Amino acid sequence: MTSLDTTAVPPTVLARPAGTAGTLDARAVSAWFGDRKVLEQVSLLMPAGQVTALIGPSGCGKSTFLRILNRMHELIPGATLAGEVLLDGADIYAPERRLTAARRDIGMVFQKPNPFPAMSIYDNVVAGLKLTGVRASRPEKDQLVEECLTKAGLWREVQDRLRQPGGALSGGQQQRLCIARSLAVRPKILLMDEPCSALDPTSTRRIEQTVRELVHEVTIVIVTHNMQQAQRVSDQCAFFLAEQGTPGAIVEHGPTEAMFSTPVDQRTSDYVNGRFG
Repeated sequence: MTSLDTTAVPPTVLARPAGTAGTLDARAVSAWFGDRKVLEQVSLLMPAGQVTALIGPSGCGKSTFLRILNRMHELIPGATLAGEVLLDGADIYAPERRLTAARRDIGMVFQKPNPFPAMSIYDNVVAGLKLTGVRASRPEKDQLVEECLTKAGLWREVQDRLRQPGGALSGGQQQRLCIARSLAVRPKILLMDEPCSALDPTSTRRIEQTVRELVHEVTIVIVTHNMQQAQRVSDQCAFFLAEQGTPGAIVEHGPTEAMFSTPVDQRTSDYVNGRFG
């Protein structure tokens, strides 16, 4: 069993404490891949301390929108965008805004778990510290590893094998390890792109439980094709649709309960009730 040094961590080590959820505000966001427009004037407020679910058929721009929220879209050759993305009122695309700062504030968990396979569970969790320029002593890292693995619902399962490779974990455990890795840099926002699509029902339930537990300290935006999951985990939903070759846009958004019980647009009703998509 690997023992951790539980020496108290000075409060100034990591730039901000856990539990500092932020508000994201996308304003008139449009996006292109080369000459092809894929998003049209998308505006959406994602309130602090809530789960916002992005729903809609494949190809309607949900994942593109998610990547725009933490500046991954700009890494794609030929990709461009217009509009603003504000984090607590500050534009994440402002010239003076460093990319590393935006990525630290807005973490990302992908559809397929992507731990560093040859790196230990412990080192996977703290990997983001170096990438974002955060220095921490060994006792501080020890405490952070336990804290983040606990929040991701993984600590009890791996506490006695922290030096084993992260790639040796099951798929559901790897996804929770990726969540722990994202939490280690104290993000204000956590983006999740279909995090359960490749997982079994038991692992899916555990990830969903983790999402509901985390939302008290980090704002979560999740893309999902599972309507039951959207109902279970989210506070509000945004329904994206791209019709007849037009760019993706938001048809309707609002509180999750209302979106599923009394949607305003007939297309929303048809989609959430499984009549297309």
